[in-house]
Amino acid sequence: MFVELCQPSVLIPWFLAMLLGIFVGATPGLTATMAVALIVPISFHMSANAGLAMIIGVSFTAIFAGDIPATWLRIPGTPASAAATLDGFQLAKKGKGNYALGLDLVCSSIGGVIGVVTLILIAPQLARFALMFGDYEYFWLGVFGLSMSAMVTMGKTSKALLAATLGVFISAVGQDVVSNAQRYTFGNVDVLAGLHFIPVMIGLFGVAEVLRNVGQQNSLSKPSAQADTSTFFSVLPEVWRQKWNVFRSALVGTLIGALPGAGADVAAWGAYGIAKSSSKNPEDFGKGTTEGVVAPTSANNAAVAGAWIPALVFGVPGDAVTAIVLGVLMVHGIKPGPFLFENGSEQVNAIFTIAIVTQFMLVPCGWAGIRAFGLIQKLPKRIVLAGVLVFSTVGAYAINNSMFDVYVMLAFGVIGFFLEACKVPVVPMILGLILGPLVEEKLRAGLIASEGSIVPFFTRPISLTLVLLLVLAFVLRPLWSLLKKQPR
Repeated sequence: MFVELCQPSVLIPWFLAMLLGIFVGATPGLTATMAVALIVPISFHMSANAGLAMIIGVSFTAIFAGDIPATWLRIPGTPASAAATLDGFQLAKKGKGNYALGLDLVCSSIGGVIGVVTLILIAPQLARFALMFGDYEYFWLGVFGLSMSAMVTMGKTSKALLAATLGVFISAVGQDVVSNAQRYTFGNVDVLAGLHFIPVMIGLFGVAEVLRNVGQQNSLSKPSAQADTSTFFSVLPEVWRQKWNVFRSALVGTLIGALPGAGADVAAWGAYGIAKSSSKNPEDFGKGTTEGVVAPTSANNAAVAGAWIPALVFGVPGDAVTAIVLGVLMVHGIKPGPFLFENGSEQVNAIFTIAIVTQFMLVPCGWAGIRAFGLIQKLPKRIVLAGVLVFSTVGAYAINNSMFDVYVMLAFGVIGFFLEACKVPVVPMILGLILGPLVEEKLRAGLIASEGSIVPFFTRPISLTLVLLLVLAFVLRPLWSLLKKQPR
């Protein structure tokens, strides 16, 4: 199988697709899903192995590459990279941008390997567990994700919860998810489909960052960051020191990725929260700690592998990327489902082999992307800020080819500027915007199924477990702080 994959007809498009993934992932507004969608028409004219190699390669590299602008510019290239705007960006401000991204790259590769190995070993079992999630469980999973984002960000938890709630409110703009009634549109047809989270995200991070820096006139002529001469091998000792963090975060990412609809962004925040709660120095998170870089990046690439679990075993897509992949598999005559492992073992082995090899190919492709993008640190800050603004505008416009999205980006840039001036973190708002529709839809579907009763939300085993974890997350933190203050 490995020999077949080493043919030039497979290797060349595979490598080129991964380079495309680096470019798309590092461009705010362009997502991994978009990259896969661009590859699909080309894959139809190739063999099944070449097509799958291109799709798998571009999906993994795009998720990693989203961390590059998140680290250098504080603009997530993809939603899964929002967590990188915390510690990764802080390290870049200290002149350690290349070091942070080198650490990011190695952990992405290792996390991907762990995710794929887990996929190979326990795919059927994890997929069955994922299918046990109903409307009630998904509601609490969404609430749990929102709460975790509020707890792991810098500042007071109350302000972070306020930001998450604001994000959920913004997600309600548009048409009602059940009745299709218009909500908060004020007669504007551009708002019927809701506010797309990517222009909002670009505004809150990119435009707001430009506004903050424009106010610091004395620093505009200085370079955007100190020179960073870190090499790829310089991060390996730190990776070894944090091997358990990498392993734990990758497993968390795989488990969350196996839940249909959860996605790499939820996995990244879940791993970040667990890393912070188990750290000996949780107060360092958000200030430039390497633990805060290792955890989310190990998880989000593992989540990409985890999303293949329900897709291959039951034909249920784990995320938008695997939804596209299912269509590609069927075009090539491959029918996902339980019988695929019995009747199509050769094709399954090809998928597994491609996914493993991709993690090793990610290292040279990713390092080339880091070095190329890192050249911005040599430019004067005023040039960088102008580029960020242009880059953000193009990224927002490219979503729907609409100036309305550009206006949304600018509006939320101003909102983000004032929120952070008031010490309100904006990251929970983004997750609230992403998870808001899921929480609302599952809440209403559950209430309809139970004829208005909230009892099933608290009595089903998985729902009850998530509720207890949620309560413990909020109770244990202040309790632990109180105990530490007690005199001995």
